[in-house]
Amino acid sequence: MTELKRILLVEDNANDVALTLAALEEAHLANEVVVVRDGQQALDFLRRRGSYADRPDGHPAVVLLDLKLPKVDGLEVLAQVKNDPELKPIPIVMLTSSREEQDLTRSYGLGVNAYVVKPVAFPDFVEALKDLGLFWAVVNQPPPGALPRGGAR
Repeated sequence: MTELKRILLVEDNANDVALTLAALEEAHLANEVVVVRDGQQALDFLRRRGSYADRPDGHPAVVLLDLKLPKVDGLEVLAQVKNDPELKPIPIVMLTSSREEQDLTRSYGLGVNAYVVKPVAFPDFVEALKDLGLFWAVVNQPPPGALPRGGAR
């Protein structure tokens, strides 16, 4: 049996966290979703430091990253991840309400894998997350290191 791949959700807005988790549940994605509330926590989680030093091995199958975050914003998190040889292969999806062309351009310039503007209507949001979740957590072949070590591979 294949181990389900973890999803890292980086979102500071409690309502958006609740909506995202509800949408993933509605899409019947049973993957573990780890929620962090700011960019610094995201970097600590990915680099296994601080309160995440003892987290299980393996990188997330995908990082759903908000653009506007406290402490370290989403673009800076993206830049640091894509400049780190060990973290660079992790797929990052910018999940944001920003339709600003400069945010889109900078995100792709820094190496984002996808840029999704959060739909306003909940059914549309569920559909968008269902498609995202199915692709990144089920269909896509993750980079080496995305699954815990010692697994059947």
